[in-house]
Amino acid sequence: MPVRESTRCWCVVPAAGRGARMGAVVPKQYLDLAGQPLLLHTLQRLAAHARIAGLVVVLAADDAHWPGITQLAGKPVLRARGGDERADSVLAGLRALPDTVAARDSVLVHDAARPLLRAQDLEHLVQAGLAHAHGAILAAPVRDTLKRADAAGGIAATEPRAGLWRALTPQMARRGDLERALSMAAQAGVAITDEAMALERIGLRPLLVEGSEDNLKITTPVDLAYAEFWLARHG
Repeated sequence: MPVRESTRCWCVVPAAGRGARMGAVVPKQYLDLAGQPLLLHTLQRLAAHARIAGLVVVLAADDAHWPGITQLAGKPVLRARGGDERADSVLAGLRALPDTVAARDSVLVHDAARPLLRAQDLEHLVQAGLAHAHGAILAAPVRDTLKRADAAGGIAATEPRAGLWRALTPQMARRGDLERALSMAAQAGVAITDEAMALERIGLRPLLVEGSEDNLKITTPVDLAYAEFWLARHG
C-alpha cells in the first residue's frame, strides 16, 4: 500500500564527526564496510524506506571524502555544513531542510554510524511519532546489571535497571520543537547528547519505541567487524 505524503518525513543525518575512538586515518563514517563507505550504507537504508521523503547530510566544512551524492532511491539528498558538536550539526541540518517542511512537520535524526537500522523499526517509530505530539525515539530496555564505580574503580553500588532504556536513533520530533529545543540548549551552554534530551529540557516527553538491539553505533573496530557479519547474514 502506498505511503501517504503527509506521513513521510525528511531525515537529518549528522556526519561531521571524526570518530577518534576508531583510531582510523579517515573519519569513521567513510571506513569500508562490505565494499562501500559506512555512511553510504546508512543513507541507502534510510532512502530505501517509503517513509523517508529526503535526506540532509551534515558534513564537516573540510570534508574531502563526500562523493557529492544528490539523490538516492529517487529521494533528494541535500548537504549542510556541520558545527563543532553533534547538536550544532543537527541544528544546521534542520535549518537546511526545504521550506516545504513546516514547523509542525515531523523530522527524523539518525546517526551516520548506525548502518544496521531495520526497516520495521523505522516503520514502528514513524507510526508512533506521528500519533504522539512530543515525538518518539527508538530505544532498547537495559538488560544488563548496572554498577556504579567509586573513585578507586571499585563497585560503589548496584543500580536498579527497572525503567531504564538505551537511547538509539532515529529520533523523531516536530521540526519547530526540535529547532527551538536545540537553540535554547545552545544559548544556555548545555551539552546535548541526543535530540530527546533537548526536547526534555523544554518540557516535552518523547515516546520510547522499542527497537532492535543490533541497531548499534559503530564506534570501535569490533563494532565494524560485527556490522560486516550482520550485513553478510541479513543483507
